[in-house]
Amino acid sequence: MTSPSHESQPSGGHGQRFATTRWSIVLAAGQAVSQESTGALTSLCETYWLPVYAYVRRVVAQVEDAQDLTQGFFAQLLEKDAIAKADPERGRFRAFLLTALKNFLANERLKARAEKRGGGKPALSLDFDSGESRCRIEPSHELTPERLFERRWVLALLDLVLDQLRIELVEEGKEPLFEKFKAALTGEMASADYEQAAEALGMTAAAAKQAAYRLRKRYRELFRLEVARTVADDSEVDDEIGRLLETLSE
Repeated sequence: MTSPSHESQPSGGHGQRFATTRWSIVLAAGQAVSQESTGALTSLCETYWLPVYAYVRRVVAQVEDAQDLTQGFFAQLLEKDAIAKADPERGRFRAFLLTALKNFLANERLKARAEKRGGGKPALSLDFDSGESRCRIEPSHELTPERLFERRWVLALLDLVLDQLRIELVEEGKEPLFEKFKAALTGEMASADYEQAAEALGMTAAAAKQAAYRLRKRYRELFRLEVARTVADDSEVDDEIGRLLETLSE
């Protein structure tokens, strides 16, 4: 799998869609909790819940207990006073979330009960069936809960970016381009693949390669924008991207 380069800068136009859901909004809220900061935190949790569930599943044997704990964690995190506890020194949302999760699990005792944690009302609408299926395919050897969390974080981010690109192209009436060239975004395409795509799309092979290049460029831009949502300051984006890509290559 090829990784999005962190050298590409976001261009104008599309790039504003993530502007109101930055981790920096949550950090800046402090004691003055606002609807915007609460929405920003909820949005980030909905996007990156699967790494949390993957971590809990690695340390908790029973599936139902892991699901209850995951919902309980988010129920606690999304309480109004939890936002005020966000420490700017923790920087990245990824690091904050993992630290908060460890603290939560350290204070929780597993106990058999029918009532779900969080007052019986889920904090987020989570697709646990899909999450469980993904957790089952993870390698079980020499993969610590922390490493699994990091790995799932990167995969969740890449899935999100790929879906954002697909939505953009659908809105522009260019979904066939996405379907033909999405392989070039996450892997390699041979010359024969470009020729087949060009024939299907009614363009030259050269035009097909140029279209694929533009999609890769936009993919990198969206990747950078999504990473920017999870750090406290723009100056941290490149370092965070480097760490994420290092995790992906391990």
